[in-house]
Amino acid sequence: MNWYPWLNQPYRYIIGQHQAGRAHHALLIQAIDGMGEEALVWGVSRWLMCQQKDGLKSCGQCHGCQLMQAQTHPDWYRLEAEKGKSTLGIDAVRQVTEKLYHFAQQGGAKVVWLPDAAQLSESAANALLKTLEEPPANSWFFLGSRESSRLLATLRSRCMALSLAPPDEAQSLQWLGKQLPHESVALQTALRLSAGAPAAALQLLEPARWQARQNLCDGLPAALRQDILLLLPLLNAEDVAARISWLMALLVDAIKWQQGAVRWLSNPDRQDVVALLAETFSARALDESARAWMQCREELIHVAAVNRELLLTDRLLSWADQRKPGVVA
Repeated sequence: MNWYPWLNQPYRYIIGQHQAGRAHHALLIQAIDGMGEEALVWGVSRWLMCQQKDGLKSCGQCHGCQLMQAQTHPDWYRLEAEKGKSTLGIDAVRQVTEKLYHFAQQGGAKVVWLPDAAQLSESAANALLKTLEEPPANSWFFLGSRESSRLLATLRSRCMALSLAPPDEAQSLQWLGKQLPHESVALQTALRLSAGAPAAALQLLEPARWQARQNLCDGLPAALRQDILLLLPLLNAEDVAARISWLMALLVDAIKWQQGAVRWLSNPDRQDVVALLAETFSARALDESARAWMQCREELIHVAAVNRELLLTDRLLSWADQRKPGVVA
């Protein structure tokens, strides 16, 4: 598993809390996609499972470390929804929590990692809540969350929150440049479109994904001037949420352009498209458009069995009506 330099500080903090005997039994890690919280939890878990700790480090040689390296440690549990499902049920939670009340098979710590706490059904969340209220001895819970506001307030209240903030842009750009040779403006664009998360920016720069974003930018001028539905095939894909996010970033940039805040663009590599949007829509239309596309994105993510093509078509046609008079040739 890849380790990232921006995880060093939170790792030292968590281990320091354990060494001082002040560690909370349940840690809610709030992070945007691409911050590497999975690697952080794995690193802390290895330290907890190590039988011959060396300060902040696990020894890497003991039986506990070997089991962790082989990903077969019997006292390390990962809780997530089954493949093809979006909800984690109560049975899976009960199976794990029942095991926690027995002695650890390796005689040490027991760790539960829940990568996405939002997957918990209400009954599963309540079952986990009971365990968090009276946790078994030497048991540690790590819960990941993109939007902690979606979790039950009672569940959040039983955890200590830890937010992984994106590193400084200059530091992230330096790291990105070492991972993938690219023009500096492309690295900066990818990083800003990823809300500053370096690992997410690296994924965005993968050739196929980056080309999809470029195709969307290239297709906007003809769609705005000729037929708005030319954008439909550029948006209607499995990663539609990401593509709508790219479009929303361009709309917000157009507002910045109209205000003269060019320095803060999220798409510095496509100022031609940003300028076109600023010319095509009024400030009010840009704001309303961004909000409408955000609502469309939410529906595509959270509404079951939604007709993606129909929803996108309706949104595009409504968006076209917001253009300034006389824009269309």
